[in-house]
Amino acid sequence: MAKKSITKRWIVNNLGVIILALLVIAMAIIYAIQSYFYSSAKQYLISKINAVTSVLSIHSQDSAANFSAEMRNMLETFNEKDKIELMAINSNGRVVLTSSGFSPDANILMPDYEDAMSSGEGTYIGKLPGGEKILAVSVPISSINSEYSSVRMVTSLTTIDNTIKNYTIAVAVIILVVIAIVISTGLYFAGSIVKPIRQISGIARKFAMGDFSVRISGSSSDEIGELCTAINHMADELSNAENMKNEFISSVSHELRTPLTAIKGWAETLMLDGGGSPDTMKKGVGVIVNETERLSQMVEELLDFSRMQSGHFTLQNATMDILAELGDAVLIYSDKAKREGIEIIYNDPDMLPFVYGDKNRIRQVFINIIDNAIKYSSQGGTVTINAYEDETEKKVVVSVADTGCGIKTSDLAKVKTKFFKANHTRRGSGIGLAVADEIIAMHNGTMDIASPGEGLGTTVTITLPAEIS
Repeated sequence: MAKKSITKRWIVNNLGVIILALLVIAMAIIYAIQSYFYSSAKQYLISKINAVTSVLSIHSQDSAANFSAEMRNMLETFNEKDKIELMAINSNGRVVLTSSGFSPDANILMPDYEDAMSSGEGTYIGKLPGGEKILAVSVPISSINSEYSSVRMVTSLTTIDNTIKNYTIAVAVIILVVIAIVISTGLYFAGSIVKPIRQISGIARKFAMGDFSVRISGSSSDEIGELCTAINHMADELSNAENMKNEFISSVSHELRTPLTAIKGWAETLMLDGGGSPDTMKKGVGVIVNETERLSQMVEELLDFSRMQSGHFTLQNATMDILAELGDAVLIYSDKAKREGIEIIYNDPDMLPFVYGDKNRIRQVFINIIDNAIKYSSQGGTVTINAYEDETEKKVVVSVADTGCGIKTSDLAKVKTKFFKANHTRRGSGIGLAVADEIIAMHNGTMDIASPGEGLGTTVTITLPAEIS
């Protein structure tokens, strides 16, 4: 299918309409000019011939005067004979006297005379046998004198046509100048759109091939400039996402390799030693169980993330006791925290309102947050967990604060982004917080992360709407 460019469509559609409109306007102007000049010439001849008939009417009332002699004298002394020819037509319809002294061909057509005889006045615009264009006006005078039937005036339209021609040329030049201006400005305008669009198209193809290093140049402040800025921003985000994806793949690969190596190593040890001592057996099995649990948790996070991306992530909502789920999560990590020399301080309230949601998913969020707090804390640190009711907002609030490595201010806005890891020295896939944030959002809640800075700890605050009884 042939490509239809914006410039070609503009030329065919807009420019075609503009040129057609200008041509119609030009024709209307030229017609108006011609009508004006022809009408003016006609009115002038009518006024002159009426003056002649008035004089002839006066002579006809003088019984002593010879009407034919007076008619001849008037034609011979006609003061505009250089521009207008005055004719006298007898009762037989033949031209018998002319102001020029030359009688026209007897066979020449005189439609104006015929109209004058039938309707009282006749006008004719035509050409002589020699090709000259004329304007003729006839008025009947048979009521004045029976010898003559009409007087006729004829003038050449050559001068008027030359004037009209000059005006036509002027109008045509103006129209051509306007068309040239429209074409030049239109092509410039179309080019200002087409050029960046072509640039965008070329860069988009590079984006499709995975090259996010190129950017669209241009500083226009119109909608095209906004589009270019948006695409450049999109490229920045895609580049960041690509980098985070690569980091995620590397991180996950490392996270998978570590427990698999430990499991394989201890399995080989136990197999080669034939079970070995009870202590060795106990230690090996413990490592295998722990690393298997890590793998299982990582796989669950990946599955949850995949379900969210595909829109198949669902909740099994019911009224739940959020304190019970939080207490279970704290209990799960109490022993782990002791082993790593980290103190968990859990300020357990007596009662909290019920929450409507999926208890398993909420527990998963608590486990993820507490696990991160322990993971990013050092020996001797503390993890403080608080839960309370915000009676004003009718919400349940759970906060988990640690004294760990903290988060840089520049990274705070990104920590809930999929694949992002603020600290690459700690284990994790980089999608746990993204999954947790999505789960809380699906419960119409919020998850806020705050940190004064690196080395100053982190506080995660989860807010969920309380069920109204």
